[in-house]
Amino acid sequence: MSLTPGPQHTAPASDGHRTEHDMLGDVDVPADAYYGAHTARAVTNFPLTGETLAARPHLIAALAAVKHAAALANAEVGALDGALASAITGACAEIRDGALHEQFVVDLIQGGAGTSTNMNANEVIANRALELLGRRRGEYAALHPLDHVNLGQSTNDVYPTAVKLALDAHLAELLAALAGLREALAAKAAEFADVLKMGRTQLQDAVPMTLGQEFGAFAATLAEDEQRLAEARLLLHELNLGGTAIGTGLNARPGYRERAVEHLRGLTGIPTLQSSPDLIEATQDVGVFVQLSGVLKRTAVKLSKICNDLRLLSSGPQAGLGEINLPARQAGSSIMPGKVNPVIPEAVNQIAFEIIGNDVTVTLAAEGGQLQLNAFEPVIYRSLSAGLDHLTAGVAVLTEHCVRGITANRHRLAEAVAASTGMVTALSPALGYETACAIALEAHRTGRPPLDLIRERELLTEAELHVLTSPASLTGRPAR
Repeated sequence: MSLTPGPQHTAPASDGHRTEHDMLGDVDVPADAYYGAHTARAVTNFPLTGETLAARPHLIAALAAVKHAAALANAEVGALDGALASAITGACAEIRDGALHEQFVVDLIQGGAGTSTNMNANEVIANRALELLGRRRGEYAALHPLDHVNLGQSTNDVYPTAVKLALDAHLAELLAALAGLREALAAKAAEFADVLKMGRTQLQDAVPMTLGQEFGAFAATLAEDEQRLAEARLLLHELNLGGTAIGTGLNARPGYRERAVEHLRGLTGIPTLQSSPDLIEATQDVGVFVQLSGVLKRTAVKLSKICNDLRLLSSGPQAGLGEINLPARQAGSSIMPGKVNPVIPEAVNQIAFEIIGNDVTVTLAAEGGQLQLNAFEPVIYRSLSAGLDHLTAGVAVLTEHCVRGITANRHRLAEAVAASTGMVTALSPALGYETACAIALEAHRTGRPPLDLIRERELLTEAELHVLTSPASLTGRPAR
């Protein structure tokens, strides 16, 4: 009998259950379950969020990849029988392909620094591997969740490694979505390149620009965040796998760490995965998650600002700015006929608010770590993965259901430019500041267009006005 404090034996199934035994005693497990005693206890202990591991397929696939790489490495260093390794890797390959995800039933938030997650993975993999060996689920004397599937490992190196791999997959999806949005905004910048409008500072008329320049700036700011996210993604590729409990590598065979990371590169297709030069530091440090959370918050804040601008530019439409039209997606009111709201940008705003709050959670969880381990990585992962998932979905919706369908109110924009005293700023070098100021004040007082006042006073010729008020002069870019 194994000395590992895990499930030691399984009584035959009866009444729809089988009985497993762990260090605390007997545990009834559903007969058809691939998980075992440790998972069953965790389900009872942590009925917290209603979100189980099954809701995070990236994490399940990452856990299976880690266990797959570990089995291969253990076999190569002579720690694991080849037939057992083959069964374990076979089970892991199935799980990575999407099988048995419904068997990952523990809550995303749990005590124990992710131990329940690791146990859930060990048990599901072990029981599926037993079937591949022609055995019944629960016959742990033949293949054990801890002695074999968890060989040379600890939750403390498996869980953070899997979390980093899962977040890498989440980031790949967000980066693809952001690239699509950036391209859509750049297309609108080209479409609106010749549409003059008034730029604003402090919500007051400033100087002319083109609507294309406004949308081009949106695209440029997203490009910056794509770069920052890609940089943060690279930081996830430093792993503490092989450090076991606190980074000393206790119970892992010589050569295991290097081989496990090498196999993980091949299984995940991430060539930049590497072992940390200091596994003790890497086991206790969660700074990479704080960094990623901060960059994710930056992206969310800037994207929310873009959504604020879209809502403002489309406001009214009659009594607001009304410079652009957002696609109408649904009726906006149960009492006001014909009202249409900017529901897509509003939804993305709310995702940004969530991410900002999640960043506080990640910060506090990181700060709460003690000595050689941070016990709060489950809530760190839940916060980051939720933000990444929701923002990815929000960006896709914003692209398809809003940005691609935006149109410009060209006539209204042209009228606003002609009537705005902001035009005087562009003419002040030719008029002189005092004269320009007098024209602006009179335009404010009378409501007359400033260009009419300049013509009336014969301060500039029509030829001069034509040159000075051309898109090339006003915006630094020629009209299309």
